[in-house]
Amino acid sequence: MPKKILVADDNAMVRKSLCRIFETEENYDLCAEAVNGQEAIALAKEHKPDLIVLDFQMPVMNGIEAAYELKRIMPDIPIILFTLHADTATYAVGPNSPIDLVVAKSDAVHIIDHIRSLIPV
Repeated sequence: MPKKILVADDNAMVRKSLCRIFETEENYDLCAEAVNGQEAIALAKEHKPDLIVLDFQMPVMNGIEAAYELKRIMPDIPIILFTLHADTATYAVGPNSPIDLVVAKSDAVHIIDHIRSLIPV
């Protein structure tokens, strides 16, 4: 059974690009798409993903705020912070971060490799 991925990004083009990547992978399925951190939390509770990809900067609730709440309710689910500002985000999250991996959006072509490193099939 494919691993379920939840993606939260306020940019529809980014979400659709990630959807296309997941469509080519038989071992990973996109289970839900959110436009902000608050929606990501609600969808994660509903869909129970195996991994969550969060944008850093989103309206209503950003990716780091959402990650803290998601780890509180789903401590074993890996979280990738997917951002244009990977260097800044790496420093912003700190040592007790709920983020398992920070990935630059410029490295989107390798997102499946990053996901495999956290949830192998």
